[in-house]
Amino acid sequence: MTDQSEIIAFLADPATHGGRQVTRIDTHGAVVFLVGDRAFKLKRAVDFPYMDFSTLARREAACRREVSLNRRTAPDLYLGIRRVIRAGDGRLALTDAADAADADVEADGDALEWLVEMRRFDQAALLSDRADRGLLDAPLIDQVIDATVDLHAQAERRPAEAAASLRWIIDDNIEEMADATAVFPADRLDRLAALARPALDRLSDRIDRRLAAGSLRQCHGDLHLRNLILQDDRVVLFDAIEFNDKIANVDVWYDVAYLIMDLWMRGLGALANRAVNLYLDRTGDFDGVPLVPLFLSTRAAVRAKVMASAVDAQADAATGEAIAGEARAYLEAATAFIAPVRPKLVAVGGLSGTGKSTLARRLAPRVGRQPGAVVLRSDVVRKHLKGCPLDQPLPATAYDAETTAAVYQAIRRRAADALAEGLSVIADAVFAGAEERVGIEAEALKAGAQFAGLWLEAPVPLLEERLAMRAGDASDADGSVLRRQLAYDLGRITWAHVPALGQADHVRAVAETLL
Repeated sequence: MTDQSEIIAFLADPATHGGRQVTRIDTHGAVVFLVGDRAFKLKRAVDFPYMDFSTLARREAACRREVSLNRRTAPDLYLGIRRVIRAGDGRLALTDAADAADADVEADGDALEWLVEMRRFDQAALLSDRADRGLLDAPLIDQVIDATVDLHAQAERRPAEAAASLRWIIDDNIEEMADATAVFPADRLDRLAALARPALDRLSDRIDRRLAAGSLRQCHGDLHLRNLILQDDRVVLFDAIEFNDKIANVDVWYDVAYLIMDLWMRGLGALANRAVNLYLDRTGDFDGVPLVPLFLSTRAAVRAKVMASAVDAQADAATGEAIAGEARAYLEAATAFIAPVRPKLVAVGGLSGTGKSTLARRLAPRVGRQPGAVVLRSDVVRKHLKGCPLDQPLPATAYDAETTAAVYQAIRRRAADALAEGLSVIADAVFAGAEERVGIEAEALKAGAQFAGLWLEAPVPLLEERLAMRAGDASDADGSVLRRQLAYDLGRITWAHVPALGQADHVRAVAETLL
């Protein structure tokens, strides 16, 4: 393949950039040169099973596509493309900026190499850096999910064999890890293969059905914290996959699964769970929830494979062994995400204002296996069934007996789907009727899941105060709704009674003790 040493030396030379200092960053697929307020990315002339930059034409196409795709989310970062040419005196030269959309851009000579030109940013702006410094919080994760939802909404639908594409990824992960005999024990790999392939067989019809429904799109493809920055107080997604459609053209839940897996592996389980449930609330894509364990497992296996490939490249043996240890940890996580477990179904009931949703959100990261429980909130389910934005009120007719029965039936059906794949569930609804309480318990029984019912209670004046303060919430409940509920015949409630008083964390601690 092409020897790029002369071009790399040219780009690393301060003289090329008017004497300005150059910082070089090397990855397995690129060399990045940081100069002043710019970054120039050179594609390495490599040929991996998943990434082929072996010819100049391929590298040009990849540069153009990288700029085009990433301008969907980061137009201010991706400035265009540049050429490295041979000038008349035989020396290398860097052409002026050229827009990636212009396929007929002129230059003073034939291109020897193509570069992506980006606006440079402070490395401290990376969300991975913020996570390392303990500065990653819920509002930032909310921004990430909002930006991801926006990307997925505008992303092109892509025709492909969805289940077959995922099978390629799973098989490639296992085959490449099997070659790294010094890193991965064979029995651990066999365990992952014995879980992942049957899970895909079991879920392939659902995956392909989602393809037909438009859930497979030109996604980001590499959505983890190192590809997210905070720019002008706004989260920006960058460095989307341009080099392999099998990696980028994926189910939307597979795209967001990388973020969830990354958060979990960094010890940020509460934020990982928040990402799951916020994406679910924002999109209403309940059909994809049963796929989450397999998607998380596959994402962790990808990370294990990539890390193992870097072990031999380390000059320092201790560094290599540290990376190998991390790779093994990702392999263990890939197995744990899909290992058989007995899930839990927790039902949180009570009148409006008792804090059911607050308790459900706080319990969710602590219930079930990683990444915690899926929260099925009746207020959110109702609005999705009616096609109504979460922050807009529904008419009174949306709260008739027929619609309410449909909401509880949807919660039961969705809980059953999640439980079948080992995901735990928290069902958050009033559960005023005995038939509603019996129905949700029956789903746990049918799934062989553990069940716990929590009934929240608080004095009426406190409930009225909370409802009066509520704003920007999916619930439409107000004082008049509460007064109607107070007249309900609740029947005998056998669930554990939880005083919904004091701080939210205190209520959670009481609920956990009862659970």
